[in-house]
Amino acid sequence: MSNYEKAVQLWQEKHIQTDAELAEALNGHSIAFAYHSGKIENERITYHDTREIFEHDGVTGYTGDLRTLFEIRNAKEAYELFLCAFRDKRPLDEKLILEFQFHLTQNTYDARRWQLDERPGEYKKHDYVTGRSEVGAAPEDIPAEIAELLDELQEIQPEKILTATAYFHAKFENIHPFADGNGRTGRLAMNYLLVLNGHPPITIHEEDRKGYFEALEAWDERQELEPLVQFLRWQTEKTWEKQVSKAIHRTQAAFDGMTEELGVVSEEDVQKLVDEVRHKEGN
Repeated sequence: MSNYEKAVQLWQEKHIQTDAELAEALNGHSIAFAYHSGKIENERITYHDTREIFEHDGVTGYTGDLRTLFEIRNAKEAYELFLCAFRDKRPLDEKLILEFQFHLTQNTYDARRWQLDERPGEYKKHDYVTGRSEVGAAPEDIPAEIAELLDELQEIQPEKILTATAYFHAKFENIHPFADGNGRTGRLAMNYLLVLNGHPPITIHEEDRKGYFEALEAWDERQELEPLVQFLRWQTEKTWEKQVSKAIHRTQAAFDGMTEELGVVSEEDVQKLVDEVRHKEGN
């Protein structure tokens, strides 16, 4: 079993049903996700400031710019919306995507965007392109393209959730529906799609942004999805590597204790022990 498969198994054994259970499972990861997702596009975001805002709703001795402070605070509000949406079993639809983007970008649109009548929580009204391939749908096409994308995500097979999520993220970033915050919105919506389908959320680490952008460009330029699927698989392993390592050590310790007490045991006994340990961890 790969570390990716172990991470998925550990997550699914938690049987998460409520927002409180989700918040407990994400303990610490919510801060890491907000930090890395924000820093991919804003180098001024720090882990210290992100943790202070998430844990204490404020930062002491802050000397950075106001926009960065708003972006971090917005990430916390968007995370709270994420939990509430999960609690209410809301589907990932257009309304929720617009709400995610609003919470992530409120009070951060600059004067130029405001003068162009761009607003948080609304699709872009002007044609912005991004990346080497200059991707981005025309404003008048965005509602239809988002509706088509969401329609394609209906009835996802559990074993295909990572591929479906990679497809959603690649297409969403290619459409580039907003005047700002497309990356942060896309990564948050991606994780919401994952947790709705029993898959652990993924932190895309800022130090791996080059590989991330290359994987997105593979879709933009050649409609190749596999690079992004493999990248997300790797980032899943990286996100949950500590939890996987702890689980392996607990299982090994339990196995060592059993073999010491009983001597040589059968393969069937070993598997029974492993199942018992995993069941206890899931509860």
